[in-house]
Amino acid sequence: MYRVKGAIIAGILLVSVISWPRPTNVTYFPHSALGNDSFDFFKKVVTFHKIESTLVQQEWDLGQAGGQFGLALITFLYVDILDATGTMYSMARFCGAIDERTQDFEGSAMAYTVDALRISIGSLFGSSPVTAFVESGAGISEGGKTGLTAMTTGVCFFVSIFFSPIFASIPPWATGCTLILVGSMMVRVAADINWRYMGDAIPAFVCLAVMPFTYSIAYGLIAGILTYALLNTLVKVVEVLSCGKIVPENKEFQDPWTYKVPGGVLPGWMRRLARGKRDFWREDDEGELGGAGAGAKAGTKAGAGAESESQVELDGVVKGGLRVKPLSASEEFDKLS
Repeated sequence: MYRVKGAIIAGILLVSVISWPRPTNVTYFPHSALGNDSFDFFKKVVTFHKIESTLVQQEWDLGQAGGQFGLALITFLYVDILDATGTMYSMARFCGAIDERTQDFEGSAMAYTVDALRISIGSLFGSSPVTAFVESGAGISEGGKTGLTAMTTGVCFFVSIFFSPIFASIPPWATGCTLILVGSMMVRVAADINWRYMGDAIPAFVCLAVMPFTYSIAYGLIAGILTYALLNTLVKVVEVLSCGKIVPENKEFQDPWTYKVPGGVLPGWMRRLARGKRDFWREDDEGELGGAGAGAKAGTKAGAGAESESQVELDGVVKGGLRVKPLSASEEFDKLS
């Protein structure tokens, strides 16, 4: 609320230090069997465990389990794609990095490539999935918008390997408040959901409701996609059978479907790879769409010139025949910072 840099990490450290002493009523180490074991581990401060029991322990001889392996591979691949997509795009939108024309963010190809490689490497080490997590919003809320934030976090994770007794003893109520704060910042984009039409609003609500109950972004997206498909298919069937006489309320407010996506249906890196560009993970200096991109850019400049002459930029005000677009949540956040 007061925009103090480092307030989040300071709050976590303060609550942790208060929770570590045993004689208090809020201690993280109560006088019980579990509390005694946790406190004994905490007193080690520095420790290191070998990974011989988990390093490359996969069974490579599939034998007759080829079908089950394929099913598991496709299932995990689908879930991870949805999970990574939901996390990365929500974080990119939170920090204002989404291109409104292409609905993509810079370096998305490399982000997916790195996510795939680190998950594969993490599995060889027997660790939990090494993927993007929504807790990244804490770093974004502190002003982090570049790879330097991620690199700093990686260094801290490496240090935490040796000081695992300390970091593992941070109580959940120390970090829970931080996630509530970040969640309150991120939920502001829910105002962009089309709440006027139930066919769009209900699937969106299902996504928001299922994610916290299942502890998974992927499961929330799956539930939302299935709900959207079933609900709107039923509406279409009823409308066709009734010859257009039975339609849901506010049907005219339904978000339109179109295959003509600005910037193309295929991701930018795939189009650049098809053109034979070697560094396909880098965006083109000029518009991705060639002439169309140049035309759009020229039109944008012309519109900007006309707008500067005919209206004053006021949030949500119609002036000079043009409506000024209100600031997004990320723009408001930058403005307050």
